[in-house]
Amino acid sequence: MDQETAIDAFAALAQSSRMMIFRLLVTEGPNGLQVGEISRRLNIVTSTLSGHLSVLKRAGLLKASRRQREIYYSVNLSVMNELIGFLLADCCKGRVENCSEILSLLAKT
Repeated sequence: MDQETAIDAFAALAQSSRMMIFRLLVTEGPNGLQVGEISRRLNIVTSTLSGHLSVLKRAGLLKASRRQREIYYSVNLSVMNELIGFLLADCCKGRVENCSEILSLLAKT
């Protein structure tokens, strides 16, 4: 991932509702949720939600899929992993032992 792509992703997440949407969809995994369900769970009006979903999708953080007449959104896990990799690529000049707190957090999941 290049720096500009990472900046776009962070900019998309730098808003409260979009961060809540992203975190909700991370918990749902690759199947994602239908737009109406996201709206219901987060109490965001669908017209407002649509704009937030568009920003996250443009940044590559979300994927949309149609199942019959419904649109489902899910986290683009490969982009999320690239973003995390971008953040950690130069962590402690490659000394993984210095990142033990991060690694232990990942191990708990």
